Amino acid sequence: MSFNAIILEKDEINGFSHSLKTITKQQLLQQQGDTLVQIHYSSINYKDALALTNKSPVVRQWPMVPGIDGVGTVIESSSDRYQAGDTVILNGWGCGETHWGCLAQYAYLKSDWLIPLPQNITPYQSMIIGTAGYTAALCVKRIVDFGIKPQSGTVLVTGASGGVGSVAVALLSKLGYQVTASTGKLTDKEYLNKLGASNIIDSKQLKEAGKPLQKEQWSAVVDVVGSHTLANVCAQTQYGGIVACCGLAQGMDFPATVAPFILRGVTLAGIDSVMASYDNRIAAWNLLARHLDDKILAHIGNTIRLDECVDTAQNMIVGQTKGRFVVDVNK
Repeated sequence: MSFNAIILEKDEINGFSHSLKTITKQQLLQQQGDTLVQIHYSSINYKDALALTNKSPVVRQWPMVPGIDGVGTVIESSSDRYQAGDTVILNGWGCGETHWGCLAQYAYLKSDWLIPLPQNITPYQSMIIGTAGYTAALCVKRIVDFGIKPQSGTVLVTGASGGVGSVAVALLSKLGYQVTASTGKLTDKEYLNKLGASNIIDSKQLKEAGKPLQKEQWSAVVDVVGSHTLANVCAQTQYGGIVACCGLAQGMDFPATVAPFILRGVTLAGIDSVMASYDNRIAAWNLLARHLDDKILAHIGNTIRLDECVDTAQNMIVGQTKGRFVVDVNK
């Protein structure tokens, strides 16, 4: 058996390269795993974009098949958890970083990393959601569990045109929250309004250094940007509010003070999707399955081929994309 996969390679002589190659089953099974999955769809997340463009040291073993997301059919498994014919989803777990991922027609994975495809979601729709949408659901669940209610006030979503932001806006809106979307692409106003954003602000307002404490505006925040943006939204969060932080699109730094936390009781909650527990994954996906309808998912999703992944990644890095990109690995 042989199949197509994107391969990332790097060495001292030739440097970094990406290519679409034919891989054999024997090569694939050299990876540690217990479940062979025929991949139907993958997706491009921001972390995938970093790997595909080598803009950040995401990949830690070479050569590497990128792709932190995948949905497909179990072909064979030595685990009791899944049987041949089951449809499963992968999100994270180091795939595309230290273990070959799903920008390929097959993947050899550990059954502990997989979850069953939820009811009411098709395989294609699961990759419109992908790690970005599942991360958004973890953020929203954290806000809801914290006790922030729709009547508590406006919720801000930064990086709202991106994958995490798009799903966060849609999910919060479906749950009854008033959502303000922050974006650097004000031409995406119609797109964000259709997702449920009631107000849109220019992300430039948040990207520069600001005062330690600012006017209280947000009952909660979903932030994918980091750096000065994260510092500013913490300074603008209402007394007793929460900021769910899950990204670093602007930077990994956090140039803030303790003022919002000790004077307003603001909570900064870190959201990790890569190593989240099975129960948290199931809860997040169930939240998505209950509240994201076909129309919203179709509005967010775009479909590309394997040979379009690198161009899409390059556009994503410079902020020239919106929504989610599903990769049909069989095209």
